[in-house]
Amino acid sequence: MSETEENKALVRKFYEEAWVKGNADAVDEFMAPNYVDYSLPSGLPPGTEGLKQANTTYHTAFPDLKATLEDIFAEGEMVAFRWSVSGTHLGNWLGIPPTGNHMTATGITVLRITGGKVVEGWTSTDLSPTEEELRWLTEGGGEWPRSGDIPSTERDTSLQHWDVLTRNLTWRFRVAEARERERIEQELRVARQIQQALLPEATPELNGWEVATYYQPAREVGGDFYDFLELEDGRLGLVVGDATGKGMPAALVMATTRGMLRAVAQTSGSPGEVLKRVNDALYPDIPSNMFVTCLYAILDPAKGRLRYANAGHDLPYLRHHGGDASELRATGMPLGLMFEMNYEEKKVSLGEGDGILFYSDGLVEAHDPHYEMFGFPRLRALVSEHSSADGALVDHLLKELYSFTGEDWEQEDDITLLTLKRSPIRS
Repeated sequence: MSETEENKALVRKFYEEAWVKGNADAVDEFMAPNYVDYSLPSGLPPGTEGLKQANTTYHTAFPDLKATLEDIFAEGEMVAFRWSVSGTHLGNWLGIPPTGNHMTATGITVLRITGGKVVEGWTSTDLSPTEEELRWLTEGGGEWPRSGDIPSTERDTSLQHWDVLTRNLTWRFRVAEARERERIEQELRVARQIQQALLPEATPELNGWEVATYYQPAREVGGDFYDFLELEDGRLGLVVGDATGKGMPAALVMATTRGMLRAVAQTSGSPGEVLKRVNDALYPDIPSNMFVTCLYAILDPAKGRLRYANAGHDLPYLRHHGGDASELRATGMPLGLMFEMNYEEKKVSLGEGDGILFYSDGLVEAHDPHYEMFGFPRLRALVSEHSSADGALVDHLLKELYSFTGEDWEQEDDITLLTLKRSPIRS
């Protein structure tokens, strides 16, 4: 096992023990004695003791804490992962008695590992609104005023006056909320029209090549994107990417990244160099809890050669004519996550009948009614077993997806598919 894979395995085990199981003593097992955490809350001691206290405090105040490791990426001694936690405030939190409020949070943590121990850590956290806050916003609710807040001359022990007042305020609030919701929906419709306009109007027509795409956001606007770039000497640039999150924030990051890729790609014929320059330009301005996975490839259609680099995106599948599908691997961190990253560049040759599938994680992370994921093994097998009798690969995969998820499936993430196949040259 490579050093990178060992470091990823170490982080997964630490997160499982310390945060999923709530074992604070796991800190001593995985962290170096001189461990430095640059993100500990004020008031906690530095190093491992502060991290252990933070772990204990969270699990005491939120005994039902649910922690999930969403994505993990590694490059050498650096490991970055995206996580989410949720729980109910049922215990004492830094002197605050239990409120029963529900808390959800997401974040990104970057760890540096040396000699099998974590020596440094950085964390960025995004705390979401509580369920109570969301309920108040959507239902016009809120707590009754306490009697001590009401002047004695205005108190009504029958509560009838308060019932009427509450109904009136709730009605007025919901009217205003409906108007605001309508305004937001209109903005989202416009945003989706703009986003759709940013996607290619048609697939390229290349003699001897078949190109097909599919794009479906989970919401009005999404973070997935794909693009085709006409380069000099008849070469074609292919882009597939995914900005973390959904909705308007992801769409804005997606649009920014797409624009940067288009500009830089015209000045460099190296996919790795393009991703490096886009990453360094994106890093200073991207929100701290977001990043972009992206695969950029350059096809020389005349020679059948594809050069590619990968910024943490799901690995494409290459299938040689009549053979099994294999992964196209190239290492690189997601765009916007860390500054001055390098991106490995590789190349592959495609003969007649060979094809490649590029896709986003919305496909493999879709689940059936029993919460079983569609998964990478299933996708790889479908690509390997696909034949012309099954129709186009994109249509075949979508048919299998809908059969797997069932009729009542609610799409949770954007889905993007792009296929490239070399076919016999027409005379």
